[in-house]
Amino acid sequence: MRMLSVTDLFGQQQPKHPLAEQLRPQKIDDLIGQDHLLGKGKPLRLAIESGKPHSMILWGPPGSGKTTLARIMSTVFNTEFIALSAVLSGIKNIRDAIERAQTVLQQAGRHTILFVDEVHRFNKAQQDAFLPHVEQGLVTFIGATTENPSFEVNSALLSRAQVYTLTALSEQDLGNLFERANQYLSSQLQFSNDARRLLVVFADGDARRLLNMLEQLSDAAQTENVLTINTDYVQNALSRNARNFDKGGDAFYDQISALHKSVRGSSPDAALYWLCRMLDGGADPLYIGRRLVRMAIEDIGLADPRAHRMSLDACETYERLGSPEGELALAQAVLYLACAPKSNAAYMAYKHARAFIKDDNSRHVPMHLRNAPTKLMKDMGYGETYRYAHDCPNAYAAGERYFPDDMPEVNFYQPTTYGLEQKISDKLAYLRSLDEETKKKFK
Repeated sequence: MRMLSVTDLFGQQQPKHPLAEQLRPQKIDDLIGQDHLLGKGKPLRLAIESGKPHSMILWGPPGSGKTTLARIMSTVFNTEFIALSAVLSGIKNIRDAIERAQTVLQQAGRHTILFVDEVHRFNKAQQDAFLPHVEQGLVTFIGATTENPSFEVNSALLSRAQVYTLTALSEQDLGNLFERANQYLSSQLQFSNDARRLLVVFADGDARRLLNMLEQLSDAAQTENVLTINTDYVQNALSRNARNFDKGGDAFYDQISALHKSVRGSSPDAALYWLCRMLDGGADPLYIGRRLVRMAIEDIGLADPRAHRMSLDACETYERLGSPEGELALAQAVLYLACAPKSNAAYMAYKHARAFIKDDNSRHVPMHLRNAPTKLMKDMGYGETYRYAHDCPNAYAAGERYFPDDMPEVNFYQPTTYGLEQKISDKLAYLRSLDEETKKKFK
């Protein structure tokens, strides 16, 4: 039966807990998903069954069960449970939590699990504040984060905690959760199969989101005396901001990485899929456009220089026309980039040249390459013996050197045999043959 609001001793109505809180599992076996951690013989289940709590970082997307797991472990280990939110807490809150843990230990002999949600939002000093108390064994630290702890949790704290990676719930997991929640609500609502699936798709692997949407639908249907829920009702009742897309988090970088790799791998369909996923999730189209320019330079380069211009054109089109016309231009650019011949030769040449110069000393510009705008400079030999390429056969000064005098010839740029670079490669090979002929003449 659905939990109702209660009234306290003073006659004041207490707020009703959200459905997600009402259905929060109390035992490991009630938790849906994370079988790779909690299945029989799996690492976190073994750790829990050992009866010995240890500090850990729970890394996973929203609604994957991080807070629930921490609460269940506190119950299993029979510890005090202190929860902090890094969004709302500061050093003072950390000190208060530690004092409370000391009091509980002294007065009741109970150990404390200190749970910190969104731990990545604490700065280094705040994270360091936990270290001595974790080392002393006063508290078992459990941090929850949606961000990669390798980057967001300082190394000292990370070295003292085991990292467990949680995953988004599968469609089957969400379907099971839907049935459990619908039964708990004991409502007369009838969901069509398509409506049920649409809710699962909107939830995007997030259990809390699914329960919140189901509760919202239930309340709306009760108000409007609706008994049958179809896809139209779901779409009209819910604001469609349901996609799991954190513009500053791992989901963002994972998806842009998938887009980049799909373009590099010459998979136009996959590239278009990831582009649409990001646009659907609320990504800034111009950010995507800037990344397309990077892809054109890094992965296509001189194999097809038009890719660079097309990417820039797509950005300019979006700036002028906005959505949806501008998004279509981005889609066209993505397809072109994915289908274009690939070469990272220009990108690698640049990296090699930068690395060479970083480790090399400062070499002088050869006298024949120096400009001579004054008579003094001419008298000093500036520009002397320089050959003007346009006055030479093939507009090429065969055998001329353009590197510093004390520096050996270096071939940073190694064109591929793909696209336009095949012609570039042939042209460079021809020019080098002219250089060799010239050297033989003057031996």
